[in-house]
Amino acid sequence: MGRVSREDELWMRHALVLALRARDAGEVPVGAVLVHRGELWGEGWNCPIGDSDPSAHAEIVALRRAAARVRNYRLTDTTLYVTKEPCVMCAGAIVHARVKRVVFGVHDAKAGAAGSVFDVLRSEHLNHRCEIESGVLEPDCRALLVDFFATRRGTRNAR
Repeated sequence: MGRVSREDELWMRHALVLALRARDAGEVPVGAVLVHRGELWGEGWNCPIGDSDPSAHAEIVALRRAAARVRNYRLTDTTLYVTKEPCVMCAGAIVHARVKRVVFGVHDAKAGAAGSVFDVLRSEHLNHRCEIESGVLEPDCRALLVDFFATRRGTRNAR
């Protein structure tokens, strides 16, 4: 980890609170916060089941809210904080929005697109690349996901 700051931890804690909203709604507990120069521009949590929308991942929701707020689909000079590594769909949206930096908590070994399975966010084939910081509050982000899936499977003490 290179540039993890106190601010990174603060915003990731906010994303974790949002992930709890997703969990409480029966969704996979992922939360996301988009910040521009210390100001919250957009936030979201997973809600594809509740919204009947396969694109309603936390990152997409946060990007949509931010873009609506600033009335621009380009979200340059922003940082996206997300509790879990973005998937390919979300990574594509992040690149198109021109997000400068992505900070996430836990890697996704099955579908991560920030280096775990794919590296969409830093692909030289695209016209924008993001800075990536991983592992911010990783134990908290991981525990939330592990507990959620263990509870869902009925194996809560499996951790």
